[in-house]
Amino acid sequence: MHYSITEHSEDALLIRGGRVIDPSQGISQEMDILCQGGRIKALELPGVLVAETDAEVVDASGLIVTPGLVDIHTHLREPGFEWKETILTGSRAAVAGGFTAICCMPNTKPVNDNAQVTKYILEKAAEAGLCDVLPIGAISVGQKGEGLAPLMELAEAGCIAFSDDGHPVANPALMRAALEYGSMTGRVLTVHEEEKSLSDGFSMNESPLSIAMGLRGMPGAAEDIMISRDIELSRLTGQRVHFCHVSTARAVTLIRRAKEDGIPVTAEATPHNLTLTEEQVRNYNTLAKMSMPLRSQVDLDALREGLATGVIDCVASDHAPHEMDSKRVEFSRASFGILGFQTTLPLVLKLVDQGVLTLERAIEAMTSAPSRCFGMNSGTLKKGSHANLTIIDLEKEYSLETDMILSKSRNTPFLGNKFKGVAAYTIFNGKIVSVNGGENFALSWLR
Repeated sequence: MHYSITEHSEDALLIRGGRVIDPSQGISQEMDILCQGGRIKALELPGVLVAETDAEVVDASGLIVTPGLVDIHTHLREPGFEWKETILTGSRAAVAGGFTAICCMPNTKPVNDNAQVTKYILEKAAEAGLCDVLPIGAISVGQKGEGLAPLMELAEAGCIAFSDDGHPVANPALMRAALEYGSMTGRVLTVHEEEKSLSDGFSMNESPLSIAMGLRGMPGAAEDIMISRDIELSRLTGQRVHFCHVSTARAVTLIRRAKEDGIPVTAEATPHNLTLTEEQVRNYNTLAKMSMPLRSQVDLDALREGLATGVIDCVASDHAPHEMDSKRVEFSRASFGILGFQTTLPLVLKLVDQGVLTLERAIEAMTSAPSRCFGMNSGTLKKGSHANLTIIDLEKEYSLETDMILSKSRNTPFLGNKFKGVAAYTIFNGKIVSVNGGENFALSWLR
């Protein structure tokens, strides 16, 4: 039986010939997809869908078609730090990297601890119109860890989760209260885990290398202790906790045991912690300075195993744009963080090439898994869902050059690296918003 596209075909988009991988439905085979009215209207075996002349057709032969990628840990800097990034420039970089939904942390100026800031972010995102931008509200007022932010107000304004981001919630009583009040909103707490008394003033991982370089290091225990505490608070309250940018082998063990005990915790790892070690900073390379820091090979191997087995639920970029002046200083004074939107996909695909992940698990870690962590409706191609898709060219090889980066900032240690795999098309609400291709591999974005 054939399905003919006739009604309102001028807004129809037919994607033909691609291998569809949708972990939310257990699909991994060649299929055609019809998008109409901004939603998935049909997902059928090849040849079932027949397009009329005014329907747009994308030939995805030889390509992978997935739900739009989802990033639950990003920094868009606006309001307050627009010289680093704006919601528009961040959205452009995100869709160039294949993302159709991004969650932005509250470390803006003013901090996103009230409905006015949340609404401002959502208004700017709607003006950009390139992807879903989902604000994360602060756990505490001003991210100071002294009193709870108005969590119900933030949730009603549109916050998808709560976090104090780079600031750990040091007071366990406040963290318990946040879990209990946060549960009333249906939102998860996504937490940066760091015992500051062990790490204050750190620049990198604590190790023989940090001693040799004369830099203050963060021991893995600073992260592990706080993860242990919040596992127990999750056990006590029965409320969900999501661990940001997990970086140590011990943390993977703790999270595995918590899950085995039925404690409702989830976790993410960053592409850089999955692919780089502290050796990257040996020559005082500030472009590799980040929090959590790059750690040892043992930690990296444990993270990879944890991601492959699902102990680490998903990958999140921790996209953190900075002007270069904040990196061209002494290592101890340099800003933490690197770009992530346009490097996450090829770095995760590299793990597939290395046999660390199956392709299906890699796609799950960037689509349905992060969506589950935050209770989002993204990361699926189910009929009736929003037509947000990423079409991936697994074979495209290229070198990451400065002029390819659509962020306002350029702070990445991956400049000049050879990559394989790119988001050839990004589709948001049934419209193509980014195309990566051409003989010279020019990156472009469309509206």
